[in-house]
Amino acid sequence: MVCLGNICRSPLAEGILKSKLPSDLFKVDSAGTANYHVGNSPDKRSVAVARKYGLDISNLKGRQFKTSDFDLFDLIYVMDDSNFNNVISLARNDEDIAKVKFILNEIYPNQNYDVPDPYYGGDEGFENVYKMLDEACGVIAETLT
Repeated sequence: MVCLGNICRSPLAEGILKSKLPSDLFKVDSAGTANYHVGNSPDKRSVAVARKYGLDISNLKGRQFKTSDFDLFDLIYVMDDSNFNNVISLARNDEDIAKVKFILNEIYPNQNYDVPDPYYGGDEGFENVYKMLDEACGVIAETLT
């Protein structure tokens, strides 16, 4: 799961998908394309909305996406067009590129819709993002299991 800073959208997506998949069969992680928040916990509003739905993401720590992630993961879900372009710029070949997908394409195929970044908005934005990601992660989990 990849967003810009790895403190709002991608940690939520990581926590949601982890809750829907058996941990002994799947590795789910998140990262940011920028290094602004490396080592930081998720935004308190992401933590709060996750907690509201019974998930604890407070222990996650921000990290930056790196080329070696293409070797570690079969699927790389991005939150928006900017994230897509930043991740693709690190790809070494077509195989790497084929792993990168817009997360909302799981519910809106081939539309490449962005998950809005709730950072500069209020709590309602985090609630809306949670619902979008929960729906998309439900489809991902159903497909993978």
